[in-house]
Amino acid sequence: MSQKKSQVTTRATLKSIALKAKVDVSTVSRVLSGNPDQRVSDKTKNKIIKVAGDLEYRPNISARSLRVSKTFSIGIVVPQLDNPVFSEIIKGAERGAVEHGYSLVISYLEDGSSPEEAYKKLTNSNRIDGLLVTTLNENSSILKAAKKSSVPVVVLNRRVPGLKNSIYFDSALAAKIATNYLIKAGHKRIAHLSGQVNASTGVGRLAGYKDALEAAKIPFDTSLVEVSGYSIMGGLQATDRLLGNPKARPTAIFALTLNVAVGAMMSLHKHGLQIPEDVSVISIHDAPIADALYPPLTTVKMPSEEMGYQGAVGLINLIEKKREKVLIQISPGELIIRESVSRFSKK
Repeated sequence: MSQKKSQVTTRATLKSIALKAKVDVSTVSRVLSGNPDQRVSDKTKNKIIKVAGDLEYRPNISARSLRVSKTFSIGIVVPQLDNPVFSEIIKGAERGAVEHGYSLVISYLEDGSSPEEAYKKLTNSNRIDGLLVTTLNENSSILKAAKKSSVPVVVLNRRVPGLKNSIYFDSALAAKIATNYLIKAGHKRIAHLSGQVNASTGVGRLAGYKDALEAAKIPFDTSLVEVSGYSIMGGLQATDRLLGNPKARPTAIFALTLNVAVGAMMSLHKHGLQIPEDVSVISIHDAPIADALYPPLTTVKMPSEEMGYQGAVGLINLIEKKREKVLIQISPGELIIRESVSRFSKK
């Protein structure tokens, strides 16, 4: 028993990785340090990274920091902890950081935080080499503080004027996919629960929704658009307003996020409406909760984990001066068809 415990708690080293991967220690060192001059085949590189992961290798950050005056840490700031989008982004960022010999420092800062709090949080960036920023509001204090950061910054999930580095999602295309699916099911009274109209994600999804309607020759009706923000409560309240407006009365709802769709479904159930018999619902972003809802929710996948991974890798490339700019658009994933959408039929 004690021998097995000793094996589990033994710290993985470059030598132990080299032995298992059957390569020289110097090769392992070059790969895990991200040495730009390394001449290692992709096959060998991938093998070393896999072995390092299997052995749960963690670099000696303190020793490396002393040698090169770097912390080998990157930070990520998130505005919500209960939003599956951000948990997946963090997961991807952690994977990207570890693969390149960095650690990830996670900070929670609400979009409504005061400018002073945001500046204080981000001025601690002297303890990290770079910063990943996520936010729900383009005018948030987080982004204003990030623009004054002394370390490289990469914004995730949106593009922001004044911050050139970004990994962002093609929100307009995702919205078109979702809205087109409802249109093909025969719906014309399609409501949209929108984000803040000054945010790139909100603007993109509203634009994609409108483009899909226009292509199908369905007139855009402002009474069918309600600003929900990005929370469950926002989705519930926006749907309550829709259902209370006699000019609206949708047969389908396109919610811009999974959290908002959860709120919309809560409102529909509260008003005694059946999903999808009375109102169909679809959203962007997929997570296990979508399967657990009643009925299970139809979604357009959003590759949040990939966004976090690309963000971390891109940021590290900026830190190590391998790139001067990071600007990557990530396409939507597949449409996941479940039971929340049905064909429209006049009763």
